[in-house]
Amino acid sequence: MATTNKQGVPGRRKKSAKKRRKIKIIVFIIEILVLLVVLAVLYVSLKMEKINSGIPIDQGELEFNVKLPEVQETLDKYTTIALFGLDNRSNGNFQSGNSDVIIVASINNETKEVKLASVYRDTYLYMTGDDGYRKANAAYNRGGPEQAINMLNVNLDLDIEDYVAVDFNAVARAVDILGGVEIELTNQEASLINGYIDEVAELTGKEANHLWKGGTYNLDGVQATAYARIRYTAGSDFKRTERQRLVIQKMVEKALASDLGTINNLIDEIFPYISTSFTNLEILDLAKDAFSYSLGETTGFPQDNVGADIKNAGDCVVAVDLASNVDQLHAFLYENEEYEVSEKVQEISDYIVDVTGLSKDDIP
Repeated sequence: MATTNKQGVPGRRKKSAKKRRKIKIIVFIIEILVLLVVLAVLYVSLKMEKINSGIPIDQGELEFNVKLPEVQETLDKYTTIALFGLDNRSNGNFQSGNSDVIIVASINNETKEVKLASVYRDTYLYMTGDDGYRKANAAYNRGGPEQAINMLNVNLDLDIEDYVAVDFNAVARAVDILGGVEIELTNQEASLINGYIDEVAELTGKEANHLWKGGTYNLDGVQATAYARIRYTAGSDFKRTERQRLVIQKMVEKALASDLGTINNLIDEIFPYISTSFTNLEILDLAKDAFSYSLGETTGFPQDNVGADIKNAGDCVVAVDLASNVDQLHAFLYENEEYEVSEKVQEISDYIVDVTGLSKDDIP
């Protein structure tokens, strides 16, 4: 005979029914959470499908200099990525093209600080694959991202394994989605920008809005891309890389302050104009900390340089000397003040000195 409570209601049955209802509620909540996780994974997977699969990197073909164990230990604390902006006048083509923008990005895996170093496109460097010595921007055109990565690794003692490449459309569209970027133009920049605006507008199919004098403007996508391409001012390519890094900085600031709707639009509109060697899982791993990243200092490479007209290469930027500039680069990107270059970098550095006859004494 079942026991009863004071009111004569079967107590055990009542408790069992409550327990079953509680379990059902818990199971229902778990099912909802699982469903949300599945939907989130599906959503992100669909977004990842928008990325241009890019040109596969054969990891076995990547070249790395032999480094001291303590040097490699320092590099392992960072994720280093090569960023290329292609000047091939053909949006969506990532197979070749001179890399108008070459940036080395180092991410501190602990602090999430990102530092950027622009490699001047005309820097006289060794082209891997028995391709001699040429301007740095020729590497991508001659052998795609794989040769461009090898060029950076061998000349700068880096351990890059992945790249991200963009074309004109990506930058112009991103800036427009972010609502523009506020930048101050000099009168000289304003006098030169309209020719670039017309060219970028034609390439991207966007409207050309001209600027006529210096001042602070909220630049639209075409204007910001044109601004980043201005070259013929005082400082030439050195100043242009500063403009490129400034545009990136302003875009990052806007993106970090944006709402989820804007970020979603960025993914939808920009990913088709990006090529990368990262897998979807690797992108997700980087993206999970997206709002933890902070953009730190930026610089140009080589810091100590001289302009020279070199046979079979044309007007080049010459590092004087390469070895000391690589020392400075590692101090900047990896806070390694005691860095010693590899034998390979020293060999390249000595060759450049022999060919050009240039030294620090020749710096204006």
